This record gives sequence, structure tokens and C-alpha cells, in this order.
Amino acid sequence: MARKSTTKGWLMPDESREAPPKPRLTRDRIIDAALQMMAEQGYEAVSMRSLAKTLGTGPASLYAHVANREQLDQLVMDRIGRGLDLPVPDPEHWQEQLKQALRDTLALYRAHPGSARATLGAIPTMEGTMRIAEGLMAIMVAGGVSEQAAAWFCDLSALYVGAVAYEESIWALRAGDATEEFDHAAMDAELRGFFASLPPDRYPLLTSLAGVMTQGDGDERFEFGLDVLVGGLAAVSDRYRR
Repeated sequence: MARKSTTKGWLMPDESREAPPKPRLTRDRIIDAALQMMAEQGYEAVSMRSLAKTLGTGPASLYAHVANREQLDQLVMDRIGRGLDLPVPDPEHWQEQLKQALRDTLALYRAHPGSARATLGAIPTMEGTMRIAEGLMAIMVAGGVSEQAAAWFCDLSALYVGAVAYEESIWALRAGDATEEFDHAAMDAELRGFFASLPPDRYPLLTSLAGVMTQGDGDERFEFGLDVLVGGLAAVSDRYRR
């Protein structure tokens, strides 16, 4: 008896190869993609058009979630700022609390290479960054810093930490990988040789102090900056008391 053939219950070949649906485009997905592009290709590689291409969509779809590049930068800063833990202000240890908050901010930028560029030339207005300003102000005011000096220090410290973090990402990109820590030792050795090779009659201090000029890694130099900034804040605070 002949056997009947049937395809009932089986998928046709074209149906079995249907592509899975694309993940839904959300603001969080856009921020994730922007941070990844900044880390891998640098801040300047990110535009609304390049971001849309990375996400497999058109720019018009992005604009439904993010108005423009300026808002994207605000969202990046907001995301990073939400990761910072701020202490309960302690008047007896306000200087160390302030330094630690700035160290922790640098660590967040280092975890997202290139992202610190978003802070330069921008006025933060979202919750993640506002809570940082509020927290830093609380630490300083509790420590007796004048309100005007504390307010201006928020801007000064943001510029310092952001510039350090962004410069680190530039050096890493030049070395070929923004996600890897830059080899400061190799650069310092090269720079030390350069200083030592200068004409001593024209550059007596740079040649004789070549070792001093290149001493210290990135963390040590960052700590020096914190000492200068926070120590200076304590020293000049009363000058700006209204």
C-alpha cells in the first residue's frame, strides 16, 4: 500500500529561517550603545547618525527618544552620575570625603572611556549630575566652606576630573585601545630622555630635573591635584564669604 506524504505540522523552509525580531529601541539602549562607541572608538566617533547605524535603525527613530547630541551628552552624564555613592557629610573629615568623591568620579569615567568629554562645555541638568552637585555642596558646607567658594569648587573640580579622565582616554586611543590602561612608564621614559637631551644652557632646569619632571604615575599626579584643589579651597574659603 502506497504511503501518503504530508507536510502537516512541519514548518516550510522560508518560515524556519525567519529573522528574530529586533530588540525594542529604548533610551537606555541608546545610552548603552553611545557609551560602548565612546569606549571603543572615542567620543568624537559618536553622532546621532553613527549611533543609529550601530543600532540598526534610522536617525529619525533615535530622535523619538533623544532630541539631539546635547541631550545625549546629558543622558550619558546622568547615567554615570547615578553610579556615584556620596557619603553623609562629616564636618571633621570633609576634606577626605571631598577627595574620595572626586576619586570615585574619576573611577566611573575610567570605567567608561571617552565619556568624560560629555562634561566639557556642558551644564548638567539631570538627576544623576544634580545629586552629585548637591552631595559635594553638602560636604563642603558641613565643613565650614563658604557657600560661594563651595559653589565655584563644584565647577572647578568637575573640570579637573573630567579633563584628567578625557586626556587618559585620548592617550589610550593613540596607543590603539581606549579600553586599556595607558603605559605611563614608557611615555615617562621617553619624555625623560627628551628633557635630558635639551641644550642645558637654554633649559638648565628641565635638563637637570628631567627625573623630577617625569616622576609619578597618573594616580599620583591626580592625588597631587586633589591636594592642591582641596587644600587651596580650605585656604581661600573665607575670602569668598559673602
